[in-house]
Amino acid sequence: MFTDSRIMFIYCVSPVHMGAGTALGLIDNPIQRERHTEHPLLAGSGIKGALRHALAGKLRDEVQTIFGPEAGSSSEHAGAVSFSDAQLVLFPIRSIKEGFVYATSSLALAKLARLLDIAGISDHRIKCPTISAAECIANDSLLSGNTLYLENYAYTNKANSWEDFKPAAEWLGENAVPANDSFEFFREKIKNHTIVLNDSEFSFFVKNATGVEPHVRIDDASGTAKEGGLFYTENLPPETVLVSLVMASDSRRKEGEMSAPQILEKIQEHCDGKPFQLGGDATTGRGQVILRFCGGGS
Repeated sequence: MFTDSRIMFIYCVSPVHMGAGTALGLIDNPIQRERHTEHPLLAGSGIKGALRHALAGKLRDEVQTIFGPEAGSSSEHAGAVSFSDAQLVLFPIRSIKEGFVYATSSLALAKLARLLDIAGISDHRIKCPTISAAECIANDSLLSGNTLYLENYAYTNKANSWEDFKPAAEWLGENAVPANDSFEFFREKIKNHTIVLNDSEFSFFVKNATGVEPHVRIDDASGTAKEGGLFYTENLPPETVLVSLVMASDSRRKEGEMSAPQILEKIQEHCDGKPFQLGGDATTGRGQVILRFCGGGS
């Protein structure tokens, strides 16, 4: 039974491809998505495996206590930590002003607030406003008149809405990205350039504004493109923000016993504000993310 938890934000620095394993329409390698919302996600099992691999050299013997034995090597005890599927919080969309915005929706905010409550974080200031079709909540600096332009679409700013939502945007800026100087620009941008869309219109963007790249399979012998070797891979764009719930129990291993809080502190110590690689295409620079922990001792 899990007895302690933390929130872990995942900030995408490069395109991220966490594959779904099956082709979808014209996309040969789509990303993972929730079945009911089609919002992108990162599978908790993939996150756990990537962190276990990355931390093996630093944690040494403790890696088995925290994450469990290598697959197939033993069944004497299970790991003591689990990661929920990382769900979408903020999604970057091109804007006629300020380059791009961080978009979210009432549903995405409600799901975030639910995880924060589960983790015992009660001072998060996250609100879930009601937004009608073709409406938005946005800072005046993003507007032309009273209209926000995203890609080829126009949205009317909801009257007197930004001041109510601003505390939530400020909380996200302070907690969803690392506190170091290199992220100062992005912290301030989240605080001032986060916008809220209607759930349906947010879903349209997260389904249709991801990156899709053509790739060609190369014949090892000839060094040229294989016939019929063209395929398309989908990626989450850089500046996407997701969130996962990290849960821990007391360790189940006879040697090296650790309590649930100790396990989470150890993971946070080695992961908070640090870069990691998640998903596929690591050799082409894909999957670079920065982790940020919230709750507990953070």
